[in-house]
Amino acid sequence: MLGLIRTIREDVASALERDPAAHNALEVLTAYSGLHAIWWHRVAHRFWRWRLRLLARWLSQLARWLTGIEIHPGAQIGPRFFIDHGMGVVIGETTEIGADVTLYHGVTLGGVSLQHGKRHPTIEDGVVIGAGAKVLGAITVGKNSRIGANAVVVKDVPPESVVVGIPGKPIKRRAPAPEPGRDLAHNVLPDVVTARLDRILDRLDEVERAIHRSAASATSANGNGNGNGHHAEEEETLYAPDYVI
Repeated sequence: MLGLIRTIREDVASALERDPAAHNALEVLTAYSGLHAIWWHRVAHRFWRWRLRLLARWLSQLARWLTGIEIHPGAQIGPRFFIDHGMGVVIGETTEIGADVTLYHGVTLGGVSLQHGKRHPTIEDGVVIGAGAKVLGAITVGKNSRIGANAVVVKDVPPESVVVGIPGKPIKRRAPAPEPGRDLAHNVLPDVVTARLDRILDRLDEVERAIHRSAASATSANGNGNGNGHHAEEEETLYAPDYVI
């Protein structure tokens, strides 16, 4: 009983800490469907471990009907797990979730195999998964990583990474998260496509300058004394940036 009370207190404290819309413990206890779904799951998971599988599934379906959150009773969930808003969250049977993990609405932790055994993700401590993101397959999302909204993650994510895009592209943080387990700025994401386009455009500029220098050198070697000034003027006109990012 004391362990149950301590767990509930930790869950409520996590909601108050991670959701500025939460005003007091009573509000969290009575009006947070994400916590209600987790509490239902803990009961169902106990029955699942006792091999009362049908009863466990009934409880999980009841919780889904009451909260809009579907958690398979076989999923393993660590302490201080928080689902904000929660509608449409799906967590598969062999999912493993560490401590201090945060999910937003519409997240799927799903499988991609018809084989029995491990087929759902492992989410390590302190991970934040943004709204609508899909994490698929028996992959691992490393500690203190952040997954952007609507990303589709199908490969392992190293610790201390940020993931964006479809399919998700992990970007290593320049420094560890300032507050491990509390990095809720899931709107702060790198623009991988723009960054790579910028690199391509920079390389094209380098190639164009190299071609021009080669042509100017060839002209000078042929004794065309007036060619240098002409080509310098042409470079200024022809190779001026024609894009704005």
